[in-house]
Amino acid sequence: MLTGESHNTTTTRRFRMKLFYIVLALILASLNLRPPITSISPLMSTIQNDLGISGITASLLTTLPVLCMGLFAPFSVRLSRRWGNEGAIVLALILIGLGTGLRWFVDTTPLMMFTSFMSGVGIALAGPLLSSFIKQHFPDRVAAMVGIYSTAMVAGASISVGLSVPLQHLLGGSWRSSLAVWAFPAAIALPVWLRLAWSAHTDRQSGITKSVFHAPLPVKNRRAWVLTLFFGLMAAIFYSLTAWLAPAIQSQGYSQETAGNIQTLFTLISLPSTLFIPMLVHRYQRRVFWLVGCALMELTGVLMLNLSVSPWLAAVPLGIGAGGMFPIALMLPIDETSNAQEASSWSAMTQSGGYILGALGPLAMGWYYDATGSFVQAFYGLAGIIVLQIIVQLAIGNKKSSP
Repeated sequence: MLTGESHNTTTTRRFRMKLFYIVLALILASLNLRPPITSISPLMSTIQNDLGISGITASLLTTLPVLCMGLFAPFSVRLSRRWGNEGAIVLALILIGLGTGLRWFVDTTPLMMFTSFMSGVGIALAGPLLSSFIKQHFPDRVAAMVGIYSTAMVAGASISVGLSVPLQHLLGGSWRSSLAVWAFPAAIALPVWLRLAWSAHTDRQSGITKSVFHAPLPVKNRRAWVLTLFFGLMAAIFYSLTAWLAPAIQSQGYSQETAGNIQTLFTLISLPSTLFIPMLVHRYQRRVFWLVGCALMELTGVLMLNLSVSPWLAAVPLGIGAGGMFPIALMLPIDETSNAQEASSWSAMTQSGGYILGALGPLAMGWYYDATGSFVQAFYGLAGIIVLQIIVQLAIGNKKSSP
């Protein structure tokens, strides 16, 4: 009897350790998905002056990785089929780490664009794979794990935004060194995922894990297209704010450090929303209420900026709205599907089309700024996108699609 109890205790302990390791791996990977993009915004003016580039060209530093996230997301399904989620995520982390680390040596605009492209491809692959990974390991705890996943992602964004300017000062005034520092999170996550990938490969070889079918992209599913449009509008708003919030605040007469601190506040405010709103959506099953509520928060923040309300105050509704919107966008395709393979395919499609559409946001903002010399018209255009997003949210509704 004691031997049996001891065996059960050992088994339980091993299960808990494995679960802890999987959650740790998820957090470490998620931390890498935003710093290559968000670390640029507080340094945007410095980068423009040093490289001698226009606003629309500078916007490509954000637009290019987001566009890559759209173009290359579908390849994650093929890589997962060949190497498993874990092996494909290892490749994604390598691309993110190399692309970000190369910024230490940037001396031309094309090379800077190449670093954004490489890190963007890595982020593109990792996004759908992590959604599938959650569905695979936590089919009954999707909301909680998406909350953890997206919170870690936002935490990475917050830390990179907040430390970009201080790191620049600490590293001899070099914006290149400040940007390259964000290769270290990938270096930390890589050994953890290599171990997971080897373990998963061993399980497949021994037959412990069975081969699974490949679910095609749901291109004939109308519901999937609605979710893709929503993801695109959400991404356009989020990355427009990520790229141009700090420069817009600077244009109002605030210093680079103050603008960076306000953008840090924006991302920090979003953390509680990112963690708890998906859980609330799961608990109360009123998706439209939370979706529209978050959109109205974003709309309020944008209008506050254009009406010259303190950007410190405007950052609060912006952070709450953007923080809640993103995890719901991640959760919807997982929630609408019945297994990890379908979740991967739906996530790949929504993120692919969504990020391609979303990449136009920062680009349009840069074009508006070059044309008018002011961010006011650009932010009114952003308000129009938010209104369109609300219409799409109403089409999504509260009920899941039929199987």
